[in-house]
Amino acid sequence: MKLRNTPHGYGLVSIFLHWVMAILLVGLFALGIYMVNLDYYHPWYHKAPDLHRDLGVVAAVLLVLRLGWRLHNPLPAIHGAPWEQCTAVWVHRSFYVLIAANVISGYLISTADGHALPVFGWFEIPATIHGIENQEDIAGMAHQWLAYGLIALAVFHSLAALKHHFIDHDPTLRRMLSPREAPSPVSSTTHITEE
Repeated sequence: MKLRNTPHGYGLVSIFLHWVMAILLVGLFALGIYMVNLDYYHPWYHKAPDLHRDLGVVAAVLLVLRLGWRLHNPLPAIHGAPWEQCTAVWVHRSFYVLIAANVISGYLISTADGHALPVFGWFEIPATIHGIENQEDIAGMAHQWLAYGLIALAVFHSLAALKHHFIDHDPTLRRMLSPREAPSPVSSTTHITEE
């Protein structure tokens, strides 16, 4: 089983990071929607935000690991017409930007009062930017819209993968499911490489 990417497919590490982050980000979104509708007396009123913050830090760590892995691995060629290849490049770049912006805005919400951000009770991340007027509200609004943007992009990304699988019949989706995908012929329209 290959760990590293090749020009024809993703390795086990890239596949693992992709799916763990996908599940984590969808879970964070669902938890965020759930927790903002809780009343003060609900048993999860305090637990849900704590868990959301903790998992947000995990997402930040995974993002750094994924970026590091992506920069030190070959990237499989993108299948499809030139406009599809270009769109894929920008969608993946947008994922990195939106995830990072969500993490930063979440951090600014959590540390707006100047208190450090505790993580699973193991350690604390100090508050470095705080005391800005309406910081929590402004960062909260940004966090909400960035989260919606991230989920919308994920839906678009998923539909594109399904289109490649069921309509184009190319290995785009299969190679993100298995690191054993055999090399496929690269067409003349497949020349851009980007995760």
